[in-house]
Amino acid sequence: MALLEYMKLIDGNAIAESIIEELAVEVGQLSGKKPVVAFIRVGDDPASVSYVRKKEKTAERIGIGSRLYLLAEDVNKEELFAQIDALNDDPEVNGILIQAPLPKHIDETETFNRVLPSKDVDGFNTLNIGKLCQEDHQGFVACTPAGIVELIERSGIETEGKHVVVLGRSQIVGKPAALLMMRKALPGNATVTVCHSRTKDLPSITRQADVLIAAIGRANFVTGDMVKEGVAVIDVGINRVEDATKERGYRLVGDVEFEAVAPKSSHITPVPGGVGPMTVAMLMHNTLRAFKAAKVT
Repeated sequence: MALLEYMKLIDGNAIAESIIEELAVEVGQLSGKKPVVAFIRVGDDPASVSYVRKKEKTAERIGIGSRLYLLAEDVNKEELFAQIDALNDDPEVNGILIQAPLPKHIDETETFNRVLPSKDVDGFNTLNIGKLCQEDHQGFVACTPAGIVELIERSGIETEGKHVVVLGRSQIVGKPAALLMMRKALPGNATVTVCHSRTKDLPSITRQADVLIAAIGRANFVTGDMVKEGVAVIDVGINRVEDATKERGYRLVGDVEFEAVAPKSSHITPVPGGVGPMTVAMLMHNTLRAFKAAKVT
């Protein structure tokens, strides 16, 4: 099937790069102190090591200072919380990021809530989630949903009065993405349906979507017969599938079967190179916001 003439591939790498360049200009114009973000990594999970390294490099490019705190896999809650408390009390630190996933013996929600809301640049603290519900713009929005909004806005995708279907109800993507799409602002003002593992007759709902946000973590789950012509697709999923032709033995795919869905789409994000790069860019955006807010107070 040939691609629709008007199908636009959303280049997340290029949009993230634009945001990083904008932030670098803004930070470069600051006199005196610069923003500082602290990363806490527990254990040596290879993916976490890679993610934190990428965040450090991006911060350096922008001119944001970064500190990395490494804790053992078997760290107890008291030791972890003591480290968080020290960073909460450090006036030089503007943002704190705790790299997930954490070991099973550490409660993630309790840990995220230990971070001061004013330094919670990941947007996971319960208070910041509540501010999002209340459309209080003083809070921080989780980086991936914030990145989704930027992709939608900078790609010229209309949401007002449109039907947005969100696949997934996670605390870090699905729920905040739904809230952002129904807020009284643009992008937003949409009619939103949230689907999940207990949703019945899912294809009948996804076929109604003007905008489809897929965030369920299941490789190639959304097939061509599940969407209508002209849909805008934001694929948040990052899944490994075996591929013997690749040196590493696998390739990355999204939650959307790209080859089948792209021909019917007005806009679509690729995987990789779609939503992923935006998450780091929005983390840096939040860090700069935290810095500026701290200067005001």
